[in-house]
This record gives sequence, C-alpha cells and structure tokens, in this order.
Amino acid sequence: MGGTMTVRKTTRKTTVGAIDSTVLNFTAGSDLLLDMALVNADCMGSAAHVTMLSRMPVRPKIITEQERRAVIRELVAIMRDADNGGFVIGLDDQDVHLAVERVLTARLGDLGKKVHTGRSRNDQVAVDLRLFAREQLIGTVREALELARVMFVLARRHVDVPMVGRTHMQPAMPSSVGLWASAHAESLLDDVALLMAVYDLNDQCPLGSAASYGVPLPIDRELSSRLLGFSRPVHNVLYANNARGKIESMILSALSQVMLSLSRLAHDLMLYTMPEFGYFTLPPEYGTGSSIMPQKNNPDVVELVRARVARVMACELAVKDIVRSLPGGYNRDLQETKGPFMEGLATTRGCLQSLALLMGRIQINEEALIRGFVPGVFATDRALELVAGGMPFRDAYHHVKEHLAELATMDPRRAIRKKTHLGATAGLDFDAFDARMASGRQWADEEWTAHCRAVSKLMGMKYPVT
Repeated sequence: MGGTMTVRKTTRKTTVGAIDSTVLNFTAGSDLLLDMALVNADCMGSAAHVTMLSRMPVRPKIITEQERRAVIRELVAIMRDADNGGFVIGLDDQDVHLAVERVLTARLGDLGKKVHTGRSRNDQVAVDLRLFAREQLIGTVREALELARVMFVLARRHVDVPMVGRTHMQPAMPSSVGLWASAHAESLLDDVALLMAVYDLNDQCPLGSAASYGVPLPIDRELSSRLLGFSRPVHNVLYANNARGKIESMILSALSQVMLSLSRLAHDLMLYTMPEFGYFTLPPEYGTGSSIMPQKNNPDVVELVRARVARVMACELAVKDIVRSLPGGYNRDLQETKGPFMEGLATTRGCLQSLALLMGRIQINEEALIRGFVPGVFATDRALELVAGGMPFRDAYHHVKEHLAELATMDPRRAIRKKTHLGATAGLDFDAFDARMASGRQWADEEWTAHCRAVSKLMGMKYPVT
C-alpha cells in the first residue's frame, strides 16, 4: 500500500516559542477574555518599568529618554484602543502581557523588544492585579458607603416607627425601623474598615521581582513603586510572587464579609415583605413578573443577592484551595485564581449597587408594623419597670410571665422612646455614623485622586482615559 501520510501542523508560533495548538488553547484558558480588564494596568506597569530602565545607571543606556517617551506614547495609544474596542488579545498572545509587547514591537520595532528587559510575566501579572484591585477596592468602598448612607437615611426618617424586635425569629422586645436599618448600615461601616485594611496590604508593588528571584541589573524597585503610586514595594522578591493568590484571597475574604452583611439584609427583606408580615413593600420596578401568574411581582434582586453571597464565598474558597498546596515560586496554577478574583469583585459591587437603588425606594408600612406587636413583646420592659420599683429581677420575671395579659395596653411608641442609652432605639448617634461615613468617603476620594495623579504623571495624559 503506497502513498504518504499527511501530517497536520499542530504547533503555533508565539513570542515565547512554538506551542502545540491544543496545549495553547488549554493553557491560555480564559485569559484572552479576563485579561482585557487588565490592559490599562499592564500599560501602567510597562510605563513604570521602562521609565525605571531609562534611569538605570548603566552604559550604554538600555532605553534612552527619547525611547521612553516613544514607548509610553504607544502604551497610551493601546489604552485608548482598548477603551474603544480596538485592542484584541489573540490566542498566539496567550495573555495581555504578550499582546501589549506584540503591539509595541509592531509599532516600534526593536525598541518594543527591549521593554521586557529585567522583568517576567510573573511580576507583570502580579502588579497588574494589584493595580486592578486598587481601583476595584476604592469603587467597592464607595458603593458600600452609598448603601450605608441610604440605610441611615431610612433609619433617620423612621427612627420613631416601632418594629417588633425578634430573636429565634419570634417576637422578643420593642424595636424600631431606625434601629433595624442603622444596624445593617453599621455592619457595612465595619466592612468598609476591613476593605481599607486589605487595600493597605494590597498597596505594595511587586514589580522588579521578575520570576521571583530578582535580576542581575541595578534596577530601582523603589522608583517603580513610587511611579505607580504604591506606598511601598514588597520587599522580598520571592514573597512578591508568593503573595500572588494570597492577596487575592485576603481581598475576597473582605468581600465575603460585605456579602454576609448583604445576606442578612436580604433575608430580612424577604421575610418582612411577605404579605403575612407586610412591614415593607419593595419598589415594583426592582422586581419581575411571572410568566404565568399575572399578579406576581417577584423580589428577584433580593433573592439573587442571597444566592450571590454563596458565589463570592465560593470564589474565596476556590482561590484558597488553589494556593494552599503550592510550593514556593511561581506555579501556573495561579492562573486559575484570576477568574474567581474578578468574579468576586464584580459580584459584590453589583449587589451593593442594586441594593442601594432598592433600599432608596422601599416603602415602610407603619400600620402593619404596629399590628405586629403582641402583649408578650413588652414582657421584658415591664419586668424591668418592676425592678426599678424595688422588686428583685427574678421575682419580676415570674410575675410578668404569669400576667402577660396585663401588657395588652402598652404603647410601642412609648416603649421605644424610653430606651435612651447608647445605641438603643432612642439613643442612636447618627452624628457619629455621619462622621464615619465622611471619613470613609474622604479616604476613597484621596486614594482615587492620588492614583489618578500618579498614573496621569507617569503616562503624560489625563487618567482615566476618556
């Protein structure tokens, strides 16, 4: 049997060598799509790196001042192209880093080939993700503060509206809408403090660590860090790359706390908007109808928030599970942390934005709230009144337990006005809450301004790109 066998070419040429097509598809994974969110950050990191190279005390210069300006000019062009949909990461690129290098080389020739001197894709992606996280965390803080603001407005407006306080989901003691709403808002303020703490941990520059072990060139890592607006470099070059995944898991852990706050709010909303309660009414424009039942307006936003809490927590667990078994140094497993990290950020921010809109339009049904009071709700208050008159507490406890019917005439409005101590229904310090929110907003504004100023100076253009 004659003839020759045709061998199909299965390799593709890339910047880093010929790679089997199947392997290339497998290893590139979702980076072709995910990395589009990192284009700006990658261009910023490259601008800082070439600026540092141009100032490095070597002769001859690796990159001259004129060449530095040419590279940054093209990096700005890439950022604008990406903003307009004109920049694409192809399969042969594998990721944003090689895509940017490809474009620079196509436009600048040999100069484009110099840009990668003294760095690795390992420290590139590490700095990209930290720059990306910086912007995302500032946005998340702002959105958490906005939802807190909306909740505090609701609390102030309805501070004197009684609401049954519950334990074990059973009627317990007199409370108020003001106490309920400000409790959820204060939880968010604590979440903001945690987000700011992980922001500080993220605010360290890994650039210059290269493949984890530094380079035999007199690079200036402090300069690269300052150019990018970081507060400091990650000191140890091995840890700079070992921190990849770890810092993402820290951020996701903080996001999980935000989502825990939202989960409890969402569950309360599901409960108290049921017709059997009717305490609150959700704005109809934030619900959806049924395809078969004409009367339905479903609380989809609240239900999806509850579900997406699990999604964010799953993202945190996924990243931790990937990182927990890795040896020191870079491992390709880390590529799989990028998707969960970005998903966790996007999901949390979407939930905050949607709930802020919904809570800004929620209706409080005072009559239904008053109807929720049964005599037993006043039992503890009455027992403490008897104690104030001289009766031992346990005697007062049993007396009230045996005479609950005597509580039928108690007034819920009067009950919540009597609790004047710190943090109770009539002791809410809204001025202190306002101060915490103002401090958070000031922090976010200052960090965003500093970030934009650093990038604008580095790139020689106004940032953000418009």
